[in-house]
Amino acid sequence: MIMLRFFFSFLPVEFLRNLFSRTLGFGSEKPQKVLEELTLEGVTNFILTEKCKNIICMVGAGISTSAGIPDFRSPGTGLYANLQQYNLPYPEAIFEIGYFKQNPEPFFTLARELYPGQFKPTVCHYFIRLLKDKGLLLRCYTQNIDTLERVAGLDAEHLVEAHGTFYTSHCISSSCKKSYSLEWMKEKIFASLTPRCEKCQSVVKPDIVFFGENLPPRFFSLMQSDFQNADMLIIMGTSLQVQPFASLVSRVPTNTPRLLINKEKTGESDPFMSLMGLGCGMDFDSRRDVAWLGDCDEGCLALAELLGWKKELEELVQKEHAIIEAQSGQAVGVGAGAGQQPAKKQEQNPSSEKEKPAAEKEE
Repeated sequence: MIMLRFFFSFLPVEFLRNLFSRTLGFGSEKPQKVLEELTLEGVTNFILTEKCKNIICMVGAGISTSAGIPDFRSPGTGLYANLQQYNLPYPEAIFEIGYFKQNPEPFFTLARELYPGQFKPTVCHYFIRLLKDKGLLLRCYTQNIDTLERVAGLDAEHLVEAHGTFYTSHCISSSCKKSYSLEWMKEKIFASLTPRCEKCQSVVKPDIVFFGENLPPRFFSLMQSDFQNADMLIIMGTSLQVQPFASLVSRVPTNTPRLLINKEKTGESDPFMSLMGLGCGMDFDSRRDVAWLGDCDEGCLALAELLGWKKELEELVQKEHAIIEAQSGQAVGVGAGAGQQPAKKQEQNPSSEKEKPAAEKEE
């Protein structure tokens, strides 16, 4: 395989596509050209047509960092780089279900810093809310566990929290599993108590997906139909490295445009497999994939401006932030970027189907 890659690397891409198409039948079906141009303007024109009725958003840690919530892996600032105080055997242990059952205190100490309610949603969150208000959002699939999508106004019907959420909690005893609310958990955490079940005294864990746990059943039940019905896929603030979340990009039809708003290109197929028509990731040289590189909030503002929604989006952010500040007794203005809160760490967790933790904020 290595020698084949070396040999084919010297041949023109189009030549190889034609070769595999003629001899092996690979790559004969190309995505239809559905965008006028592979730019944000091309995406805008498509969204404004009657063809675009169902938009799916896939989002990760990058949409929450401007709210003051750290991602997982950024050198120096990422969550994993700042866990020395917890005396962990390795950073990921704090989100490992086996370690948690034996030693839950480090997680709850960290959760006190990251707890939902200490941060305001970003411009990006409210752009997704705007898509919902305009009847265009089929579903938002999020890797994040910070609940900011809910705070921004997405209801449970429009949301798939792929890596779980702090919104609810359950007793970890398989014979009990008593449920608890966000407020109940918050009271215990901020009282520096390890939350224990009122019924059986086992530890109570927020419903975020730890390493070693399966993703929520809702993720698997809805993805089957949602992605086949998507007219547009918008991917924001995720490195598309954590499975099975990352593979969702391949589930939309081949004529469905895909827009990536991120600081760098990500989720691209293996070039060799793409040549044979077997690639399933992003292909920014194709006829449907567009990358807008930069800050997620700025990308959403740029798209909103082209759509004619920028003023509406800015007013929505200002209004909603004012409500949040009034409810929490804050006097913080809506300045600094998206009108975010003072930088305090927030949660994100890890997960793959059984091995990756839920809020893997790797962007």
